[in-house]
Amino acid sequence: MARRSAWFWIMALLHLRHLSLCNSATPPLPVLPIPSASQLQWQRREVIMFFHFGVNTFTDTEWGTGDESPWLFDPDGLNADQWMDAAEAAGASLVILTAKHHDGFCLWPSQYTDHSVAKSPWKDGKGDVVGEFVDAARSRGIDVGLYLSPWDRHEKTYGRETEYNEFYLAQLHELLTKYGSMSEIWFDGAKGADAAKMNYYFRDWFETVKQLQSSINIFSDAGPDVRWVGDETGGAGDPCWSTVNRTKLRIGDASLISYLKTGDPHGTDWVPAECDVSIRPGWFWHKNETAKSVSQLLEIYYNSVGRNCVLLLNVPPNPTGLVSGDDTQRLKDFRAAIARIFSNDLATGSAATASSERGGPDGGFAAANVLDSDDQTFWAADGSDQEDEHWIELALPEANTSFNVVRIQEVIALGQRIMEHEVYADEELVAKGTTVGYKRLHRLTTSVTAARVKIRITKSRGTPLLSAMGLHYDPSVDSPGEFN
Repeated sequence: MARRSAWFWIMALLHLRHLSLCNSATPPLPVLPIPSASQLQWQRREVIMFFHFGVNTFTDTEWGTGDESPWLFDPDGLNADQWMDAAEAAGASLVILTAKHHDGFCLWPSQYTDHSVAKSPWKDGKGDVVGEFVDAARSRGIDVGLYLSPWDRHEKTYGRETEYNEFYLAQLHELLTKYGSMSEIWFDGAKGADAAKMNYYFRDWFETVKQLQSSINIFSDAGPDVRWVGDETGGAGDPCWSTVNRTKLRIGDASLISYLKTGDPHGTDWVPAECDVSIRPGWFWHKNETAKSVSQLLEIYYNSVGRNCVLLLNVPPNPTGLVSGDDTQRLKDFRAAIARIFSNDLATGSAATASSERGGPDGGFAAANVLDSDDQTFWAADGSDQEDEHWIELALPEANTSFNVVRIQEVIALGQRIMEHEVYADEELVAKGTTVGYKRLHRLTTSVTAARVKIRITKSRGTPLLSAMGLHYDPSVDSPGEFN
């Protein structure tokens, strides 16, 4: 009897557990389009780094002519590991190298041209900058990307459409088969005025890239995986949608700049924006230039990462083959400023409530999920309340909490939804905005003190989903010279 009784209670407990599990609500359907796994990984990087290096470094120019002698290239102190010090100083998990710029000089010994490191005095023609770059990055656990300029001012077949596209594809094949896995390949549409009718076979190139490395992200004006934001100042538009209609985009078409900056709420393709900017005025190293201040870099961060983008920050090595010590220090100070602002979340310990919760308080999508530092959990409204009544509110642990930065993050794995939102501190409107996406940062013009903070979502594509909310203090708001 005792044995049967024990068995009865075991089965009863299992049944109750089954009922408890059945009370969990299912996740809502995604709002299409949604990002691929590689696009999600790219978005979470937040800050990545570009290294512009080549013969322009030695000629003090930005765009070479293609007539430069390979003998100019002799970085006798080149140390790619020191470049990775700079990358780590900025917290970059991905680094991209200009394997070839418009002048056509190749930083690897390409078998398809004599205009490369193989004809330079550096290491007696036996050097390979791409190889050293890749090895240094991987030794630090940093992922790698490459830029191969479509415009080649040295190559004699340039202008002869089929021949040149075959030449370009051959070099692309070299880079993507010789140096292991790449996380990003970078294309632009630059071309000379004397070859305005030169057509690049981007579709052939992109198909080849995906054949060789299926998980790589392809960057260009039109994606297909990552798009240009439309300028080189490091700032995104507002709104900034990760969605576009790729059929509207043409690489190199300047008339599409505004579309690139804002994206399209009705877009059928997930192609998020990357904000490229150089730490110095130029992209290549110039003796008379210095790095942007920390306050300038922070402004760029808020307008790129804080507007649903990834920041691609260029840091150019000098003619000795090293990143300037001043530039590396500036990167360290920049990263320290970000850590100082965002390492302390003033919302920690808050009590969260919302207009509704999908499946109820125990359905798995409670308001409290925005505070658990886990982007796999999230708050979801139940979808039954009116469009202008979605809200989530935090009762702060301290009644007089002062903050000046509000962080909001959507569950982009299920699509980008929020179109318009407002931020209230004790019922006072302190910020309003359009899109949120992966991350939206509101830096207020002055600090506010409140006991409660509410996000009101006034327009959304489907039920809003938030993975995180945070409150932070940026000392430069109250003391503008803090990070100079």
